[in-house]
Amino acid sequence: MRIKSGHHAARCWAAAMMLGFLAWSAAAQDGSELSRIDPAASRITDAAGDLEVTLALSRPVPWRIFTLEDPLRLILELRGAEWAGTDLAPLLQTDRASAIHGGTTSAGWSQLTLDLTGPVKVNEAGMAVSEADGSAVLRVVAGPTDLDSFSAASGAPADEVGAHSSSADPTTGPEGDARFTVAIDPGHGGIDPGAEREGLREAHAMLSLGQELARALEAAGIQTVLTRSEDVFVSLQDRMSIARAAGADVLLSLHADALRDDNASGASIYTLTAEAGDQASERMVERHESGDLLAGLDLQGQDDSVATALMDLARLNTSPRSEQLARTLADELGRAGAVLNSRPLRQAPLAVLNAADFPSVLIEVGFLSDPADRARLASESGRSPIVAGITNALAKWQAMERDMAPLLRR
Repeated sequence: MRIKSGHHAARCWAAAMMLGFLAWSAAAQDGSELSRIDPAASRITDAAGDLEVTLALSRPVPWRIFTLEDPLRLILELRGAEWAGTDLAPLLQTDRASAIHGGTTSAGWSQLTLDLTGPVKVNEAGMAVSEADGSAVLRVVAGPTDLDSFSAASGAPADEVGAHSSSADPTTGPEGDARFTVAIDPGHGGIDPGAEREGLREAHAMLSLGQELARALEAAGIQTVLTRSEDVFVSLQDRMSIARAAGADVLLSLHADALRDDNASGASIYTLTAEAGDQASERMVERHESGDLLAGLDLQGQDDSVATALMDLARLNTSPRSEQLARTLADELGRAGAVLNSRPLRQAPLAVLNAADFPSVLIEVGFLSDPADRARLASESGRSPIVAGITNALAKWQAMERDMAPLLRR
């Protein structure tokens, strides 16, 4: 189980990684003209002590950034870009990198690699698109950091495991593939305790549930990352950043509401929709509308049209997968003996479900306002059917994902 601090990555880094891991959606661009680099308008320089990369492109493309160790490298990959025949060496005008290399990865990305002279962290990354001619400029700013921080943040994206040497978690499955990874997001925390009834706080109960679930999933051979491991506040941006940095295949957000006038009980599973479809969904939105769940994703430095288009393309894939996961969760929670709401499948426009690069669901595991639910959520034995149901559901969903992968690649 990997546990990362909510302050592990800057918000701009989360935005960069979001566009990066959306990049598989670029398959929709097959057959279109390649984006080409303009060497005269591109450069890699020093800027106020930082390393600044500026790439001028003939058109916008999906992109991603990551770092690797042994040796220290900053790697920028673009889908649908071409720089064959371009002399990249003149771009390098900084002592923070000793060499620059261009190439193509086994996963089909055009790759620019900088051999670093010291560890760095990405502080800023964004692509701006010209309304006049449709050209694009990708700008990345990376500042100095220490080796431990560099090591903690380094690692290749899931589809590049095996194509790069990585010091990130090297654990692989029996066939050498990267292990299935679940990001577990215990709701609320710290200054945001969530719902509270009879001395039981939502933030505390969800942290306990999240930790128990992580142990069960790890025992089942599923890798996990917790967005928080103690009673601290973690912003939505940092929760998403933690999931992306771990290469999460799915995100589960855990919550337990408390209602004033409703006798609702049992678990329900939320997936993303543009509108709240019923009163329960409306209450869920209202409950979080002034808090972090509806804070939205930080796309600072990104061109809105590019980000929106990429996310829309990505959701053509992730939305139905999220809905399939929700159905599987409802089935397996029931089989494990967990109490389900009379309407266990619901939808709401919750920002915690807004990630387009991996499926996500919010599990309302019960209601602290219901005495029976509250008693179950207050103890490990009471939470165990929920843990068992979620674990079984994820194992089944993982198998379905594996079976579907060859069809998706076609």
